[in-house]
Amino acid sequence: MSYGFKIMVEGDYACFTRTEFKVERVSYEVPTPGALEGLLKSIYWKPAIRYVIDRIIVFNPIDFANIRRNEVKDKVLLSAVKGQMKGTEADPSIYASESRSQRAAMVLKNVKYGVEFYFELTGLKNENEKDGENKHYNIIKRRLEKGQWFRNPCLGCCEFPVKRIELVEDFDMNLISSAIKEMGDVDLGYMSYRVEFKDGGVPDNGDWENPKFSDEATTLYYRPHMVDGVIDVKKYREELKC
Repeated sequence: MSYGFKIMVEGDYACFTRTEFKVERVSYEVPTPGALEGLLKSIYWKPAIRYVIDRIIVFNPIDFANIRRNEVKDKVLLSAVKGQMKGTEADPSIYASESRSQRAAMVLKNVKYGVEFYFELTGLKNENEKDGENKHYNIIKRRLEKGQWFRNPCLGCCEFPVKRIELVEDFDMNLISSAIKEMGDVDLGYMSYRVEFKDGGVPDNGDWENPKFSDEATTLYYRPHMVDGVIDVKKYREELKC
């Protein structure tokens, strides 16, 4: 059994980064299911549930903007973090003034999406819990209605926060812009579906109190079509490719 929701999501900017570009960010034309799953996890998430995106509706015209942002070019070394935890003199710090790099980004602006999704139980941690689905459903519904979250939901990058999330009964398809409808059936090409970790969300050491998860992951891809502004994710995820 699964419980479904429909939400409207709006933002000033969004960046759903193409995986083939390694330095400067270039966004896909539409959201990836993985990015929307991350958005939902910012509202509510437990190891016991998994979000599944069924449908994405693009309401506003696809409009790109080229911006420049200050980023850091270095990464924190895992060995330095572990060393500091063990009491050595390893320094995991990154000093922005010494590592700053200005990079261009091709991002989307003035975005508005409808997202239809549901959640299912994973069987992790709460497999013996009574009435687990109802509990999670009520929490998600309450948070969506009240605009609550435990971290600010974003549209692809944390620099682009969601401006509005609204729980709706159904989507008003009349609000889809004429520019989107005129595009008709659009082959979006191969897109990132989501990043899938090798451990499947289960600690490698089997200890939920002090879990150690795998860093190994692979990106799954799919090839959706957008028809009159509607992306039927459920239809195209059957053809996932690694």
